[in-house]
Amino acid sequence: MHRFIQRIPSQTARVAWISDRPATNSRGAPVVKITEGCFEATGHTSIICDFSPPRSGDSAVVTQAQIDADFISVAYNPGRAVRTNSAMLAAAIQQSGKDAVFTLATRDMNKLAVQSLLLGAQLLGLQNVVVVQGDLFGEQDQARVATVNDYHSTGLISAIVQMNQGQDFKEAELRAPSDFCIGGAVDLGRGIEEEAQLAVRKVQAGAEFLITQPIFNVDHVARYRESYAYHAGKAGTLPIYFGLQILEQDGVLFSSVPESVRADLEGGRSGVDIALELYQEFQKARLNNVYLMPPIKRGGARNYEAAKEFLTLINKI
Repeated sequence: MHRFIQRIPSQTARVAWISDRPATNSRGAPVVKITEGCFEATGHTSIICDFSPPRSGDSAVVTQAQIDADFISVAYNPGRAVRTNSAMLAAAIQQSGKDAVFTLATRDMNKLAVQSLLLGAQLLGLQNVVVVQGDLFGEQDQARVATVNDYHSTGLISAIVQMNQGQDFKEAELRAPSDFCIGGAVDLGRGIEEEAQLAVRKVQAGAEFLITQPIFNVDHVARYRESYAYHAGKAGTLPIYFGLQILEQDGVLFSSVPESVRADLEGGRSGVDIALELYQEFQKARLNNVYLMPPIKRGGARNYEAAKEFLTLINKI
């Protein structure tokens, strides 16, 4: 991390960089927004790879994030554990030459803290953010840590839009507007009708893209789109990155997994092979934006090698 800090320009140069020039990584390449790198903008399949911050400040994690996806999305304190801040890690990954996204939860910060963090993320050149509420604390955690939720997720999306227009939560003028590409999250496993209505609210608040929890039945997407169009009064046009999880036996699941898939996994079929079959179903259904979730083991360790294998194989399809 010390080496990363040394690469940050002086304060004067940094201010000019923010206000006068587009964000770039350490190799001089422009930072790509999700709306610029998605299928709708490029005509090519776009993949965001989920990445967990470590329970340390070891800079070796940046090397682990060298995964051949279009974007690396840093999760926010998975497992409700103390981990490297998602924005700071995303900035370090972006400085290494990978386009990055950071996740921001409403659970832990008041309005002053969260908007100050966002300005710090801007200072570090970040432009892509996904807003979530964050998992609820269990009974044991509640005795140790307070839930804040000064914003709900839709409210924070609106607040970031306001920052992009040059105002903070007090309606005071910022010295310079932010320029974040804002994403929201939906979980079709919670109920397609309810999540479609939630997606409409998030888009109306200012979300420019959405990501979903893993799906295993592409037919659910058609039902979601019909419901979204009904509640929005028009078809959705913004990019949606549909969740595709690589499974492992005894791994953590992010959504309900069909019995047929569980049987394949328990019968010895590799999670990568199952994911490849599902990816081909995505392609047939024209789900061309993918939110890839590498296996996560009990205790939180991730198998990024499985993600690398998957990404290598889909390039051969």
